[in-house]
Amino acid sequence: MSRLMTAGLALSLAVSAATIVPAKADSDEAFFRRITGQWSGPGEIVAGKFAGTKFVCNFAGSEHAKKVGVALEGSCRVGLFSQPMRAEVVRSGKSYRGAFQDGAAGKGLDIVSGEVAGDHIVVGLDRKQLKGAMIARLADDDSLAITVSVRVSSQLVPVIGMNLKRAAGTRQSALSD
Repeated sequence: MSRLMTAGLALSLAVSAATIVPAKADSDEAFFRRITGQWSGPGEIVAGKFAGTKFVCNFAGSEHAKKVGVALEGSCRVGLFSQPMRAEVVRSGKSYRGAFQDGAAGKGLDIVSGEVAGDHIVVGLDRKQLKGAMIARLADDDSLAITVSVRVSSQLVPVIGMNLKRAAGTRQSALSD
């Protein structure tokens, strides 16, 4: 797999954000809590050298143990080839920081900015000259749509799209009185 595809798929794992005020902490935590559990589904590279390439991913999402955020681990498969994927996003001050795979210092991407707003999150991505964004939206508790875009000139161009479904029996919910 190309580095862009690997980084983009890993990027799809992360559900992260930035520019948060403390009053939003509870809603951010609730959003990340909804991401926990098992996810799987198809994706496609929609632009670039590998446009038309279809893949299938399986992820396990878990809340970060010490900070507001999420970690996702799993793999994406293209034909006979499978690539491990890992992403972590945590709050850092008023922002969120994180990495896909081993971050921009390795073969992955850094999460450098973002915002949680209701049922979706938008994060800024960075790797040397590559700048981009990822949008992850929960259509409902069992459907997660992810789009990864890269900046070309002054426009964001979608390059990867995924539609994940929650695996049966893995929904995370809060206990109530």
